Amino acid sequence: MTPESLRTDARHNPATQEEARAFVKHVESLFMPWNVEALVAGFTQDCVVRFGTVELRGHQALRDFFVARSAKQKNYRLNKRLCALMHDTLANVWDGEWEDADTGIAMKGFGVEVWVMRDGKIARWEAAFNAAPAARVGSLSDLLR
Repeated sequence: MTPESLRTDARHNPATQEEARAFVKHVESLFMPWNVEALVAGFTQDCVVRFGTVELRGHQALRDFFVARSAKQKNYRLNKRLCALMHDTLANVWDGEWEDADTGIAMKGFGVEVWVMRDGKIARWEAAFNAAPAARVGSLSDLLR
């Protein structure tokens, strides 16, 4: 598959709520099915990605992350929703479901992401998320781990 740009006009950052919402939905679509090259192409070469305590830098580290994650998350279904747009920064929340490729266990997740944009691409991606078996009901003790 040929890598697609994250947006048709990738020269500028989303400037309106409508543009930002469309950008978030387009990114969502690249995860189902996984289009790793198009996802990576939507980030700046010097991108910084931070998931909790893990920080990745640059296209190769991001590609490695997406390849590993896509191998682990079978039948990934994702829903991203724009929360806010301010200048060059977008915030969104997401929820997803997948089957763990190693165990076959149905999983679910929820997260919050902040994207700092530069020239129509994501330059910084900061995320926090929780994932657990879909059948498990969360509790207060889960929040304290």
